[in-house]
Amino acid sequence: MKVVLAYSGGLDTSVILHWLRETYKADVVTYTGDVGQGKDETENARRAARAAGAAEIVIEDLREAFVRDFVFAALRANAAYEGEYLMGTSLARPVLAHGLVRAAERLGADAIAHGATGKGNDQVRFEFSAYALKPNIRIIAPWREWSFKGRSDLVAYAREHGIPLPGVPKPEYSMDANLMHVSYEGGILEDPWAAPPAGMFRLTVDPEKAPDQAEHVTIGFERGIPATVDGEPLGPVALLERLNAVAGKHGVGRIDIVENRYLGMKSRGVYETPGGTLLHRAHRAVESITLDREVQHLRDELVPRYAEMVYNGLWFSPEREALQSFMDSVQRRVNGEARLKLYKGSVRVEGRRSSTHTLYDEAVATFEADDVYDQSDATGFIRLAALRLRTLAAKRIAEAE
Repeated sequence: MKVVLAYSGGLDTSVILHWLRETYKADVVTYTGDVGQGKDETENARRAARAAGAAEIVIEDLREAFVRDFVFAALRANAAYEGEYLMGTSLARPVLAHGLVRAAERLGADAIAHGATGKGNDQVRFEFSAYALKPNIRIIAPWREWSFKGRSDLVAYAREHGIPLPGVPKPEYSMDANLMHVSYEGGILEDPWAAPPAGMFRLTVDPEKAPDQAEHVTIGFERGIPATVDGEPLGPVALLERLNAVAGKHGVGRIDIVENRYLGMKSRGVYETPGGTLLHRAHRAVESITLDREVQHLRDELVPRYAEMVYNGLWFSPEREALQSFMDSVQRRVNGEARLKLYKGSVRVEGRRSSTHTLYDEAVATFEADDVYDQSDATGFIRLAALRLRTLAAKRIAEAE
């Protein structure tokens, strides 16, 4: 039996690798998708897989696909789960699942496996994606099968079977990184009243220690897709890396929320999404001058539904794909630039322009004298629009008498 395991190189997946070999008598191929967690982490995964007895090691660079096909697609929909979470983890899982399934097909594997727990969202995201891509695939989820209850059980198993333990002490919380964000949860963060520990954040400086001088950055869009930074054309990965660096330097992109998981429980999550925060703010700014009012309002009604689909692991569902088509059709007019001001954790829009698709007309919007708008026309409009209010008020007065 051959199993392809989604592998991070940490304690959990290293124990799973050995457990699969023992329980299923399987040859285990480790699959590590590079979504921007860092070269050190992918190389650590390679070393750990070799030490733990992997039959084969696959490491695949998914950064370009991740940003271009997932992060930017969600950005075109302005997707933010429950209005705040920009879903860096939710967007990484389907690209990893896609790579995992395709690797299993190439290698002729009998099953895939993952290390997501039976309590979290990731098990749903991995498995929904896998079934959507290959409906008859076999999935092994050890956390739903074995008798281990927590980390101490895994440490004991690792010591018993000679599995190398990570050399660096594990922090008092779990952490997941990719090119879009770093997420922190669990451990000491499970208390929603407790502040994040000092020194926890990896991508952003403490806003209080950020530079005293503000910095401006201009982001350009073509059909809703980020294309330039300060006038320089950049590919998806380079563009997001550039924005991560400038926003991180100024402490931009931290949030601390309690979210509603798909399985029904509430969970506290702390996230830093520096470049993604700039992209969303700039994208909205360019939309504000290029989109028709009713089109924009209709799209905004659908944003929570889209975000919920992505959060719940339904990236490869027909409803998400249909809604994506609508979102992308709206973006045809979103061409232009937004100028942002970054200062000690804050980001503010200071300008927006479009040379080709702006609907903003200074001649109409001005408070000064103009020749294109007859202010007296508003009288009839207001009386007609208020007709139902006047009718209801008259009825209420009559009833009171």
